[in-house]
Amino acid sequence: MTDLRLRMDAFVKLGSFFKEYCKYAKNQSQIDDNQNAWFIKFDEILTLSEHKNGWFTPENILFSLESWAELLTPLKLKSWLANYDMDKSKPKSVAMIMAGNIPLVGFHDFLCTVITGNRAIVKLSSNDHILLPFVAQYLIEMEPSLKDRISFTDGKLEDYDVVIATGSDNTSRYFEHYFGKKPNIIRKNRNSVAVLSGKETLEELTALGEDIFRYYGLGCRSVSKIFVPKDFNFDTLFKALYPYNSIIDHHKYANNYDYNKAVYLMSLFKILENGFLMLKEDKNYGSPIATVFYEFYDSLENLKIRLLQEQEKIQCVVANGFHIDEIPFGQTQKPSLGDYADNIDTVDFLLKT
Repeated sequence: MTDLRLRMDAFVKLGSFFKEYCKYAKNQSQIDDNQNAWFIKFDEILTLSEHKNGWFTPENILFSLESWAELLTPLKLKSWLANYDMDKSKPKSVAMIMAGNIPLVGFHDFLCTVITGNRAIVKLSSNDHILLPFVAQYLIEMEPSLKDRISFTDGKLEDYDVVIATGSDNTSRYFEHYFGKKPNIIRKNRNSVAVLSGKETLEELTALGEDIFRYYGLGCRSVSKIFVPKDFNFDTLFKALYPYNSIIDHHKYANNYDYNKAVYLMSLFKILENGFLMLKEDKNYGSPIATVFYEFYDSLENLKIRLLQEQEKIQCVVANGFHIDEIPFGQTQKPSLGDYADNIDTVDFLLKT
């Protein structure tokens, strides 16, 4: 069996583990004796993750695990990698600096690195430093040859060939200064937008709520801004989003809602709000938690030109019939294996570097 096949099999087993664990966690299946120790340990890991980062609720962690379970199948992995000449892979050490805004946010980079036969040297965010080491432990248990290809470090990154770093616009300058001499992928801030025509169905607008509220809007694939026509009916949007009203019961979200609302009112900004979401007219893309910016447009064609010109600020465009690369309502948090952050093909980069 080739090394690639062994690595693929390990990730397939991980996907199956995620799937079975989610069923168990939701009381949809009994615990299996073969998985007993791993399930119990994963229970502890999820509890610890939420304790360390209050945004990492069990619901959102399980959503992430289920999403990966759907992708880590023999058919999808094989179909994904068929687009590349895997024989060109020359093993190298990849320094990976990960973000921590949503659960397992750096897993795709980790997958790309390990499955292409490289060594992953991972520096985790303090906001998400519990989950991936456990996942790596499971992978190594399934395929012991991976032990020498996965390591985690809290200190200075050393002995690496290439760099994949994810952070903010500010940290990217630091990354470019320190890692710019090595082949690299350095990611900056990006946000996602939705373009509404006013003709959306109630179901589409409700699905948009998934794009807005999943992970409390903390992901780069979370919709933080909407573009609407001049006569847009915001009441219809609020009605469609009402099923998500329980989000305000989360104390960290509620605290952000109250704080940002106070700031807006003291600054005499005009806002629209429904008790769990605020809408503020603003030309920026990155809105605070519990807020979505909106902007009116006169021409869809002009808006297309603008979004093309500012594409480096945008991760996803949600719409229906607006953009060739648009994402359907409710699907931003379910990328495929071939959906690369910032549209930079990580596998291609690793194979050709």
